Amino acid sequence: MTPTGRFFCADAARTRGDSIVGTAPHGSAWVLIEYRGGWPADGFDGLDLEPGTKALVFAAARAARARVLLVRRHGRRGPQGPPRWAVLRYDGTGAHRQRWGTWSRDEDLAQVVQALATPGEPGGRPVVLVCAHGLHDACCAVRGRPVARALSEHRPDLVWECTHVGGDRFAANVVVVPDGVYYGNLDAGSSVAVVEEHLAGRVHAEHLRGYTDLFPPQQAAVAAVLDRFGPAGRHDYAVARTFRDGDGWQIRVTGGPPGPAAVDVEVRARRTPRNRLTCRGPATSSAVVYDAVSVRPG
Repeated sequence: MTPTGRFFCADAARTRGDSIVGTAPHGSAWVLIEYRGGWPADGFDGLDLEPGTKALVFAAARAARARVLLVRRHGRRGPQGPPRWAVLRYDGTGAHRQRWGTWSRDEDLAQVVQALATPGEPGGRPVVLVCAHGLHDACCAVRGRPVARALSEHRPDLVWECTHVGGDRFAANVVVVPDGVYYGNLDAGSSVAVVEEHLAGRVHAEHLRGYTDLFPPQQAAVAAVLDRFGPAGRHDYAVARTFRDGDGWQIRVTGGPPGPAAVDVEVRARRTPRNRLTCRGPATSSAVVYDAVSVRPG
């Protein structure tokens, strides 16, 4: 609680020392829709769009297992042409696949459906998303907007504010897509350093929530390797083998110089005590934490 009695989930999570490791939602496709008006608490679902087009976009995104996010540039800059949309995919090899377009009428968003049905163009620059969805969770605005401002000053062509990406208590959250890399517990200064390092091909364990193409125990294993052996590029390590072992996992992570060729990581899961994990939800719940208990070069 703050001195005024208001609860902020990100403050509480930091006080408890909540682990961010292994908390990136699974997925490899994203639909971005620029929307310059107010964002409803439930994002795209809450927009008052032409019902037929909205239903088509929602169904196509669900079929492709794509996450739909509303985006906008930071600040109060005047509109720069019609709003944009994008379909971004991660194919596991480091090659980005993207389709971009514009829309003026609701019906124009049917182009998103067509884009989801095609592979997309290879190449393109990464997109840096900063969750600043205040109506969904206060911490996303309080902590996200200063980060969006700082990053926009450095990379105005790459950075967008976006709706809810998950993990409100880890705000400020930044997601680099289509790389599919989640970072959390950021502030204005650390966000610039983290993003610049990422764009230079160096992912650090600090602030890393995980890679979205991996499941939570695998995310924890890769983070443990980065923590032990130092930063590496997004594709420098791969999960080669995962075995379930009782309440844990034995995971082999492979890579190349200057890191080790193979690392065996033992990951265990545990549940936290029940806590209030979001600003909006009064109920308490327990979270699963993934701990790397052993990291051994293979």
